[in-house]
Amino acid sequence: MTLPRLVSARSPFAIRSYRFQWSADLMTSWAFEMETIILGWYIVVQTGSVLLVTLFGSLQFLGTLISPFFGLAGDAFGHRTVLCLMRAAYAALAAILAALALADLLTPTLVLVVAGLAGLIRPSDTSLRNVLIGETMPDDRLMSAVSLSRITSDSARIGGALAGASIVATLGLGEAYLMVVLLYAAGMVLTLGVSAGRSVTREPPAAPRSPLHGLWEAAQAVWRAPPQLAAMLMAFLINLTAFPFTLGLLPYIARDVYGTSQAGLGYLVAAVAGGGIVASLVLSGMNARVQPARMMLVFSVVWHGLVIVLGQSGSLTGGLLLLPLIGMAQMLCVLPMSVLLLRGTTPALRGRIMGMRTLAVYGLPIGLLCSGPLIERVGFPATAAVYGLLGIVVTLLVLAVWRAHLWPRRAPGNHG
Repeated sequence: MTLPRLVSARSPFAIRSYRFQWSADLMTSWAFEMETIILGWYIVVQTGSVLLVTLFGSLQFLGTLISPFFGLAGDAFGHRTVLCLMRAAYAALAAILAALALADLLTPTLVLVVAGLAGLIRPSDTSLRNVLIGETMPDDRLMSAVSLSRITSDSARIGGALAGASIVATLGLGEAYLMVVLLYAAGMVLTLGVSAGRSVTREPPAAPRSPLHGLWEAAQAVWRAPPQLAAMLMAFLINLTAFPFTLGLLPYIARDVYGTSQAGLGYLVAAVAGGGIVASLVLSGMNARVQPARMMLVFSVVWHGLVIVLGQSGSLTGGLLLLPLIGMAQMLCVLPMSVLLLRGTTPALRGRIMGMRTLAVYGLPIGLLCSGPLIERVGFPATAAVYGLLGIVVTLLVLAVWRAHLWPRRAPGNHG
């Protein structure tokens, strides 16, 4: 009859602010995935150009370079305020596209222009979500909160993508896009219910002399903290050598390696996301028992090892068995990494440092661009082996260099 009976007192959901944020993040994540499927399919049908499809995909990451500035704005004006404004912008841009579609005025050029504008904002959404969790969640529930938050993205990758495709087929483009607008609007309204954060009760930090000075201050803080510096390097590494196989290369694996259809690709995407959801639930249950630095390193090795095995598997059945394991290893590496950064970061610098963490995503296009020529030259199995071995070697080097900060149980990277 009371909340404690429905939600454990130690659960993140026992905190009102987190319930609002989790719901807001879920609505926004589903809108992201539906929008990507709807617009990507529109461009394919209207142009038949693979180049324009890849351009549309690249525009989703356009704002990665300026993510630290969104973090800087959050540090200055409040992360909830900035996130609300960002989500209001998503809704406004989606409403413009919906109106154009319903008026039969939509063109691929307009889609790319609006996608570019949204792409300036979207890459910062995840980092600001984590910052808000770090501000509003007690340390003993931080691992659980971050893990459960990740489920909003993984569930959207399965359900949101499927819903986007089916709604377009049933209702048409304009009506389907109205659903996207409603989801974005719901996400923005729910974000208003999130607490402004515990940091508001503390003495406010002195404002930096300039935006660049503020970012330099954050970079210096990371450089002086070995666990955070190691986490930043690991973030770049996994984007360079591991994520390409579950993001950009998955359509190639489905069609050219497994010889399957678009439906088969959907199964592969769902397999990765499903494994991620399982790992998120496991980490949520472990909560404060997780040793972030150790887990980040161990599962980086496991993840890259599975990439090598994936490269040697030439059947859809093998892929469907391996990809859930890869999805699990992926989350068991990435989520502890985020917690490590949040725990070891001064509250006044959290937004900027998590924004800098977003810059590591640039490892992904580099890894993808290098993988194409390598696959053509030596084949997919050898390319997977090269990427996997490189990731394992660099992970072990990171451990060797910062072992005292990352491996002992009471090391800074493992002790909250």
